[in-house]
Amino acid sequence: MKILVINGPNLNMLGIREPDIYGDETLEDLIDYVSDYCKPRNVEVEFYQSNHEGDIIDAIQGALDKFDGIIINPAAYTHTSIAIPDAIKAVNLPAVEVHLSDITAREEFRKFSYTAPVCIATVSGKGFDSYLDAVEILLAWLKGA
Repeated sequence: MKILVINGPNLNMLGIREPDIYGDETLEDLIDYVSDYCKPRNVEVEFYQSNHEGDIIDAIQGALDKFDGIIINPAAYTHTSIAIPDAIKAVNLPAVEVHLSDITAREEFRKFSYTAPVCIATVSGKGFDSYLDAVEILLAWLKGA
């Protein structure tokens, strides 16, 4: 199985940006954490991060015929982008939305996700473990497909 993990805007600033919310570990730490989890499960994982909506859409479209599923943390685009969920629908790959923090317990504007309805699940509020749960969700989904 091959999964594409997409991280949206400001996730390149992990470890610096609001450590009280996002922790003090970096994006590289997250990549290592998820990679180490995937190896013994025979899951090939590739990572992509961008601060630009169009680039994220290109990455989603580029996943077609190359990946079995997508894990996406659209970050702020969760609450603003219609184009990202449209791209997920277009490629018709199972996707899991993830968030490090619990978006439902934060500011009012963060409680709505445009992405969630086109994903098979959403995992939030578990820090880096949100991504591991997403891997397991995709594995179970793909085994049942």
